[in-house]
Formats: sequence, structure tokens, C-alpha cells
Amino acid sequence: MTRGKKRREESCEPIEPVTPATAAESRNSSVEMAEDTAVTVEPAAEITRLETELAAANDKILRTHAEFDNFRKRTFKDIANTRAMTQADTALPFLHLFDNVAMAIASAEQATNMEAIMQGLRMIVGEYERAIGDLGITKIDAVGKKFDPTVHEAIAHEPSDEVPEGVVLKQWNCGYKLGERLLRPARVVVSSGPEQSN
Repeated sequence: MTRGKKRREESCEPIEPVTPATAAESRNSSVEMAEDTAVTVEPAAEITRLETELAAANDKILRTHAEFDNFRKRTFKDIANTRAMTQADTALPFLHLFDNVAMAIASAEQATNMEAIMQGLRMIVGEYERAIGDLGITKIDAVGKKFDPTVHEAIAHEPSDEVPEGVVLKQWNCGYKLGERLLRPARVVVSSGPEQSN
């Protein structure tokens, strides 16, 4: 053996043999390093994406809330306007009635013809009936009709030889309906039939 060859052998460290287990460990270590790198990179991108989505969702919620608030305010304003217009439309015919009643009272104070006063009052009642008719209100006249508890309110019973039992004998107040809705029942006196003799 030569001196140079011996020096190389002495200076070399022993080389470990590469076994399949060592190669697998090396590959696993490389994969773990790659995964560690991916973990440190991906969360930052995911956080940015989530923050963007959250900001967009918050903006959408704020816009929806503002739109709903504006819709609510518009609805209240429309309801108030509709109520005011309905009240004005309803009151107008009755203002004319009030004028006519006031004129009738002024005329009655100086008139000597009772028939003229009665004619004026009949005209006022006719105008009143037209006014409520324009509103869709119908009057319930109950005299001579079979007592109906759905539209009549019996305030008394009276015997009668002419009017059969259970038929309306008198009417104190007429009733009113708005379409199919009862506004006020007619207040009536109902016949109890012929008076029983003892």
C-alpha cells in the first residue's frame, strides 16, 4: 500500500450505508418540511379570503338594514297620506250636510210655514243617505221584519194584536252595514204577540 493511499483512507470518515429505512426517513422529512411550509403559507391566504368575505357580508347587512329602514319610513308616510286623504274624502260630503242643517235652522227660526221646514229636513236626510251610500254604507230598516239577532238589538218586548210574535214592532235607531260588516245593529222593540188575558 502506498503512502498516499493510506493517507486518504485515514482521513476519510466512515460512510454509513444507505438502507431502505434511511431513504424513507429522508423522504418523510422532506414531505414534513413541505407541509410545514404549506401550513405557514395557506392560513394567511385563507385568513385574507375570510376577512374579505366577512367585510362583504357586513356591507350587505348594512345595505339591507338601510333599505329596510327606508322602506319602513316610506310605508309609514304612505299610510299617513292615505289616511289623511280618506278622512278628507269622507268628511267632504258631511261638510255640505252641516251647511244645509245650519241653513235649515236659520230658516226655521223665521219661517211660519211648517211644511216648508219639513221639506227642507227631508232634503237634508236624502243628502245624508246619498253621502253614506257613496261610502258603501247601507241602512238597516227593521220595522215589520223578523227579529234577527245578527243585525238587530232587542231593547224591549211589547204585546201586539196586529204584529206577530218575534217581528220587530218599533225601531229606536236604524242599523248600518259597510259591505258585509255590521257597523251598528238596529235597536228595536220586538212584538211578543197578543197580550195574554188572565
